[in-house]
Amino acid sequence: MGVFDLLFDALWSIGSSLGFIVVIVFVLMSAVKIVTEYQRLVVFRLGRLIGTKGPGLVIVIPFVDRVVRVDLRTVVLDVPVQEVITKDNVPIKVNAVVYFRVMDSSRSVVEVENHIMATSQLSQTTLRSVIGSVDLDDVLSSREKINGELQKIIDDRTDPWGIKVSAVEVKELELPEGMKRAMAKQAEAERERRAKIIAAEGEFQAAEKLSEAARLMEVSPVTLQLRYLQTLREITNEKSSTTIFPIPIDLFRPFLKQFGAGDSSKS
Repeated sequence: MGVFDLLFDALWSIGSSLGFIVVIVFVLMSAVKIVTEYQRLVVFRLGRLIGTKGPGLVIVIPFVDRVVRVDLRTVVLDVPVQEVITKDNVPIKVNAVVYFRVMDSSRSVVEVENHIMATSQLSQTTLRSVIGSVDLDDVLSSREKINGELQKIIDDRTDPWGIKVSAVEVKELELPEGMKRAMAKQAEAERERRAKIIAAEGEFQAAEKLSEAARLMEVSPVTLQLRYLQTLREITNEKSSTTIFPIPIDLFRPFLKQFGAGDSSKS
């Protein structure tokens, strides 16, 4: 029995030593924190905020300090599709994307329970509010202005949480089918109007040029004869076996005058 007692005592001592070593290792692992460059540790000691630590190796007091890791990188938040009625009573569906990052780690933990969820909900309500306060034409044509207004409103409201909103972009707009058809008809009518205006301007310019040509031919009849000869030349270049063209009497008037003068002299 003495040998067994000695063996038991030895094993108990070894086990106690190993347990003590395990406890020491666990305490050291709990006390040592490694914080990456893009993270910060918000430390609470007995429930009281004592500050922000990191990056690098951080030592905390186990069972006394509670730490919260905060990511400082830019978060890309996708705002889900929102059904909005614009100022001119047109129902549309719109979604957006928000870019933000934590600037003050302590406030992002102390001032709000979940800063990502809170920013998401705020972005949704702000998107509905801003889109609902403008007409559909402004939503389609002034998207940059709407993006700037969304960014300003969300940034102002998240500033107490230590968050900086760098950009807000409206991604997609979905219109009702009836509105799409109406806009397509409007665009088609606008194109037809422009085409008619361009054609009318072309006819007006052509009429002006023809009027100038007529006045020039009226002053100089030779111009009309030259134009007539040029037209005959163009007609002869066509592949046609028979060509019928009128001859203006002005071409024969000099000959008629000459023969008429000769006949009067003979008589």
